Amino acid sequence: MKRREFNRKLATITGLGVGVTSGLLPVSTLASWPTAAFDTETVNDAKNALFGESEMIETDAITFKAPDIAENGRVVPVSINVGLNNIQEIALMVPENPAPLVTTFVMSDQSNVSVGTRIKMGKTSPLVAVVKADGKVYTASSKEIKVTIGGCGG
Repeated sequence: MKRREFNRKLATITGLGVGVTSGLLPVSTLASWPTAAFDTETVNDAKNALFGESEMIETDAITFKAPDIAENGRVVPVSINVGLNNIQEIALMVPENPAPLVTTFVMSDQSNVSVGTRIKMGKTSPLVAVVKADGKVYTASSKEIKVTIGGCGG
């Protein structure tokens, strides 16, 4: 690590520490981490850890934009479009990953939302989105994304 990069990171950490301990930066502004949901092994267990035991409703209001073939499973660009009202949270899951929950997006009652990120996929799998909106839990799956090894397209 270069000296300038080290000093910048040290200053950032020190500033956050001073802000939290002095009360200038509330602890609630730091990101929360849904540990129980990330430690699960199935999509249903992750959904239950995030949203409780509620029933998931299949909908076509959730659409995906992702490549058919991901030649590098370490960086797969994905975007999700949700055409629902009062969206509170969106969770993206990859059933074939060791830990299926990939990311969550927390909103404050948004409508018609598009979110995007890059995810890591261990092997060929569909994507599953679980959305909490209007107090209900909705879900949709993408078509299967083929992850090739070595980027050879086969």
